Amino acid sequence: MFEGAFVAIVTPFKDGRIDEDKLRELIEFQIENGTHGIVPCGTTGESATLSYEEHKRVVRITVEQVKGRVPVVAGSGSNSTREALELTAFAKEAGADAALVITPYYNKPTQEGLYQHYKKIAEETKFPIIIYNVPGRTGCDILPETVARLASQFKEIVGIKEATGSVRRATEVLEKIDRDDFCLLSGDDFIVYPLICVGAKGVISVVSNIAPNDMSELVSSAMNGNYERAKDLHYRLQPLCRAMFIETNPIPVKTALAMMGRIEEELRLPLCRMKEENRKKLEEILKSYGLI
Repeated sequence: MFEGAFVAIVTPFKDGRIDEDKLRELIEFQIENGTHGIVPCGTTGESATLSYEEHKRVVRITVEQVKGRVPVVAGSGSNSTREALELTAFAKEAGADAALVITPYYNKPTQEGLYQHYKKIAEETKFPIIIYNVPGRTGCDILPETVARLASQFKEIVGIKEATGSVRRATEVLEKIDRDDFCLLSGDDFIVYPLICVGAKGVISVVSNIAPNDMSELVSSAMNGNYERAKDLHYRLQPLCRAMFIETNPIPVKTALAMMGRIEEELRLPLCRMKEENRKKLEEILKSYGLI
């Protein structure tokens, strides 16, 4: 089972290329500060603007650097089933522990199309798959009935990253799945604590990029029944959770990491530098939190 605080790690760039040294440093920073798993090539990793070669290189670097100390869940989704299948097969070959496969965006498949998409990947790769549901970005929502249908038929479907921001939706998913080894992970930092209270097993987190220790402690505390400590951390982290989305993710988190001196402040178009007024807000929040 995949549980804990997983970081949706950024992809650092320098002069238009992947900054491999900084990526390795970020991975070490995460593991040293208690992160329970690394997720390269997700939305926060700017997967949409990575070439296939770059995507595969980031996954390989992550697996190499982690050295089995924590699980690696490689982003491998696409709006093309053929491409998602290729990237998932590569994640398996590269030595990742699972694949995070987003619902096909833009195409707007039906629920049957979504079922067939994940069925094909599961059957052909025989590799653990975590479904990624984020309708606000994809224009596509995989419903609890479809998740349950997949989970009941394919042992490879091991979990879902649920990013609707809804306790009700998480509850509906978990109500319909009768598998102890299935994990629901929050896709939203602001709601991690409430979701664990209804049965989630952790989070795939943006905030963990900058505050890995607090997010991992929040999850561990809640999972171990220390709800008062978890609640305290929930409220402590809320300003950071909001700050990471004052502009489109990963603009704020990469800007924050640059302010912390951990990476170059470089994004790929169509993402661009933060507006100055938002930079000032972000800087104030980071200072207040003690990160800079």
